[in-house]
Amino acid sequence: MFSRILGFGKRPFDSLSEQEMLALAISSEEDDGRIYRAYADGLRDRYPQSAKVFEEMAAEEDRHRAALVERYRARFGDRILLIRREHVSGYYQRKADWLVRPLGIEKVRAQADLMEDQARRFYIEAAKRTADAQTRKLLGDLAAAEQAHQTLAHRLGLKHVPEDVAKQEVADERWQFILTYVQPGLAGLMDGSVSTLAPIFAAAFATGDTRQTFLVGLSASVGAGISMGFTEAAHDDGRLSGRGSPVKRGLASGIMTALGGLGHALPYLIPHFATATAIAVGVVFVELWAIAFIQNRYMETPFLRAALQVVLGGSLVLAAGILIGNG
Repeated sequence: MFSRILGFGKRPFDSLSEQEMLALAISSEEDDGRIYRAYADGLRDRYPQSAKVFEEMAAEEDRHRAALVERYRARFGDRILLIRREHVSGYYQRKADWLVRPLGIEKVRAQADLMEDQARRFYIEAAKRTADAQTRKLLGDLAAAEQAHQTLAHRLGLKHVPEDVAKQEVADERWQFILTYVQPGLAGLMDGSVSTLAPIFAAAFATGDTRQTFLVGLSASVGAGISMGFTEAAHDDGRLSGRGSPVKRGLASGIMTALGGLGHALPYLIPHFATATAIAVGVVFVELWAIAFIQNRYMETPFLRAALQVVLGGSLVLAAGILIGNG
């Protein structure tokens, strides 16, 4: 599990040869074509015209794949290397179709917009790394085609969800903010708040010593923050995924992880054990409800589901720590 998180066993994008990049582009176009067809199926009942647009976009991805296959065969023969996006460190990932259901036109438009932007970035970077003139031209043409698709996705959204240019710019800026700061920060806050509950409260009830408990909480929080920060920064450089600077994402994740643990460790600076513990428990529930609110506000997770997952899960971890400490 940790090797997947940190990207161990994956090839860095910069190490790919021209042959490997073409093979990766072929498999990526195949995946995108399937995703667009799934979007078309999901939209057909409510938005039949929009479904036709996504079918056309899927057909266009098929044409891109055919052009890439033809170029690959001309350069390297008939045997296409098996290389997919999950084999490459820092390469953009695709969200499974079932993760974006129900398929509202606004949600699908935003996802398609992101997909085309990531594909365009990939072709631009791939074109820089090939010296073959015809391959370079093909990759440049595909980057331009993906840009045209991205514009089409914008028009599709404007047709069904009317908004002026200023609102679109605000929406784009908000999305980038979520990708760069909210997503990694939320993951860090959840990890720091929940993962440190058991060791802090186990230490508290096992020792009854507020100073020792604070030291355990401090070390667990800082250690988790450093680990999460480096993990976030290392597994995706943001160049192809469009998620922004890895340093900013790493800082957001690391700082929020540390804060999530320190929130219920700091009360143990109070020398009176019962008072410190009561305040720490209160802080825990404030943290858990804050996480549920952020998930609902920025990640569009239904509030009741977020509350059930976070608050119930955190409460169980808290209870486990107390039971272990009293054991």
